[in-house]
Amino acid sequence: MLNQTVLPVKWIIGSDGSTDRTDEIIARYCCKFLWIEYLRLPEHPDRSFASKVNCFNTAFQTVQDTEYDVIGNLDADISFEPDYFEYLLNMFALYPRLGVAGTPFIESALQVYDYRFTNIEHVSGACQLFRKQCFLEIGGYKPVKNGGIDWIAVTTARMQGWQTRTFTEKTSTHHRPISRGQHNMLKTKFRYGQKDYLLGGHPLWQIFRAVYQMKSRPYVIGGLFLLLGYAWSALIHVKRPISNELMRFHRSEQMRRLKKSASRICPFAFA
Repeated sequence: MLNQTVLPVKWIIGSDGSTDRTDEIIARYCCKFLWIEYLRLPEHPDRSFASKVNCFNTAFQTVQDTEYDVIGNLDADISFEPDYFEYLLNMFALYPRLGVAGTPFIESALQVYDYRFTNIEHVSGACQLFRKQCFLEIGGYKPVKNGGIDWIAVTTARMQGWQTRTFTEKTSTHHRPISRGQHNMLKTKFRYGQKDYLLGGHPLWQIFRAVYQMKSRPYVIGGLFLLLGYAWSALIHVKRPISNELMRFHRSEQMRRLKKSASRICPFAFA
């Protein structure tokens, strides 16, 4: 952050039980740079996504009297080029209705995103920047224990008429890769399926998503576990943490994207 060509007005670093010398490192830099603020929070034995939101919201309260146009959420395990934030801020200046912006994150030089089958309007929670007005209108982050806080914020912004965008000209680097072990991978796929159900994904979309995932490791079985996670949550009627309005909006987006993808594969059927 110190090497950025555009520095933040305020950078609040929250710590609620870090064990990697985070507190010590932050305290040292706060003495040198007044725009860095250290926020020590009570330790939470529950390391859920909701605790992350509570940490962010506590920090957010401390900037109520600060003048700013863009507010962001940044994970501690990513890095980026010196002009990263300057580039994103320029995008906000260029597009007046841009409410949320970010970039893809990569874990290796060989990683490639195929944006034909992913939603370029979604912005990864590793680094999300919000226009202030947009963040206030959506009510900020919602504390959801099982995850999806970044997705809920971005999708709610689009539902309320804001533009959201992942700009692929830049990337950040994620330094804590997801486990590659097959056992952990299958568990992760199952949980992703559960999360897809919780966030209101359409059943038809989920079937196509599972089939698409079968082409990646672990082949076939990974897609099956993704579908099983969704089906299991539906079977036991897990309560969704989102409104019916947001679910309808999300499903309508999925159906439009599914139709668009199908038209590329079989254009004459959708002429």
